[in-house]
Amino acid sequence: MMIDYVTLMLTNMVCSFVILAFFLLWGLEAADKKRWAPAFGISGLVATVCGFRMSFTWPLPVPYNCAYGEMSVLLGVLFLGASWSLAKEWDLLPLGIYAFFAGGAACLLGVRIIDQHLTLTPLMSGVGFILSGACGLFAGLVLWYRKIKSLRVLGAAMLLIAAAIWLLTAYEAYWSHLAAKAK
Repeated sequence: MMIDYVTLMLTNMVCSFVILAFFLLWGLEAADKKRWAPAFGISGLVATVCGFRMSFTWPLPVPYNCAYGEMSVLLGVLFLGASWSLAKEWDLLPLGIYAFFAGGAACLLGVRIIDQHLTLTPLMSGVGFILSGACGLFAGLVLWYRKIKSLRVLGAAMLLIAAAIWLLTAYEAYWSHLAAKAK
């Protein structure tokens, strides 16, 4: 029996993106940023652990382990880094550099998923990866120009749209996984 925890990873990514969007809107300019550290830490831990497990055990067909597992590790360590930085009151800008390259990889995967029709819904999955990656590509810019509220709002909107795509994907996966396991 195949053990598939991609639903957990997708749901965690939705939580991560919503937390980050709210942080951009209400936390980035707040006096007390430390209070956001646990939320970033929780989502970072789940993404890192699940991503490493998927990357090492390959529970899915070949291309999906790479796309979902490795991207989950990159998201997870970014969120763990953000958690640590917030707890220590360090600047988040250096994480924007890491996010840039991780985002570029996510965009590449999204294009390839669409090009190769690699999921049941390749356009939705591909756009989800591309939009998620675009958030990473522009994270440093948003952090550098954090005083420009409209830029933070745009970043939050992109994150929430990506979260909506992944939420729909996760809920569809839960629905089909439960039906398949019931048989």
